[in-house]
Amino acid sequence: MKSPYNEKVMDHFMNPRNVGEIENPDGVGKVGNPACGDIMEMFIKIEDDVIVDAKFKTFGCGAAIATSSMATELIKGKSVEEAIELTNEKVTTALGGLPKVKRHCSVLAEQALQSALHDYYEKKGIPSPIKLKTEEEMHEDEE
Repeated sequence: MKSPYNEKVMDHFMNPRNVGEIENPDGVGKVGNPACGDIMEMFIKIEDDVIVDAKFKTFGCGAAIATSSMATELIKGKSVEEAIELTNEKVTTALGGLPKVKRHCSVLAEQALQSALHDYYEKKGIPSPIKLKTEEEMHEDEE
């Protein structure tokens, strides 16, 4: 049986990068999709406005793990402003594509990052430029 996933997605699923937690993170984001049961938690460490480390813990399918892994890879070494611009489309593209029914996984990865960045701004006492989406808005992004 042919897999609906390409080699890159399978690599990030079978060999996920940046799994785990960061001790004393500067930002933590946790999101979930009740419809499929996927839960993502992302941790970021920031020094001089640059994301020096990013880790994740994901409970979910292979695509959820792969998108979490890719998202952390894409933001490490980037400025906070650059990380804010990471979208689910960019995660999907970096993975070489996802089946349409698994697009929600990339949306969760984007939202976990946005939530972690929002948490970072709150901890610093800086007004966050990030408008966190409601669960309903997140589901609209999946369509």
